[in-house]
Amino acid sequence: MLRKILFALGGMLLLSAFTNPQSLGSPNLNDLSTKSLSDLLPAEIYTITEPELDCLAKNIYHEARNDMMAGQFAVADVVLNRVHDKRYPNDICAVIYEGPVQESWRTKKTPDPNDAELVPIKNKCQFSWYCDGKPDVIDDEQSWKQAQAVAYMLLSRNVMRGISEGSTHYHATYVSPKWAPTLYPIGRIGKHRFYKWL
Repeated sequence: MLRKILFALGGMLLLSAFTNPQSLGSPNLNDLSTKSLSDLLPAEIYTITEPELDCLAKNIYHEARNDMMAGQFAVADVVLNRVHDKRYPNDICAVIYEGPVQESWRTKKTPDPNDAELVPIKNKCQFSWYCDGKPDVIDDEQSWKQAQAVAYMLLSRNVMRGISEGSTHYHATYVSPKWAPTLYPIGRIGKHRFYKWL
């Protein structure tokens, strides 16, 4: 039921909570029509210095920047679920950058073993953006601000914590990974399907 309400409101209830955190009452539609999530949060979060907040914002940006707000929160929630699962590392950055690495071809040519640059093995890491072989450039300022705002709200205020219902995995709706049938399906939120261990 809660999931249906969130989708029906399209994030308006959530935005109302940001503008008036003391109440989860009806949203002020005049405020919502001209403001995005990032407009409603303190400007200082856009210069993130905390490594875990930065890692989570990057993951949201690269995995779900074109998704609806609930989808962005759900992708971030999966990272936190993994942090609290003994099968994964216990910090956000380690979860996001988990995966096998190899020495870069640039430093492999040199005789000095101390200059080795380690890079993720293509398509072998936990989150596809990190090891897809493409540059991890942040070039959409509005989407980056939105990702930072989502990360900040989830980590500092627990907003939407649990939206993925304990999911530890997700994939885009347009792919069918081999691992999906081995996990328990939770459902679809935005542009991703969510799963957890059996």
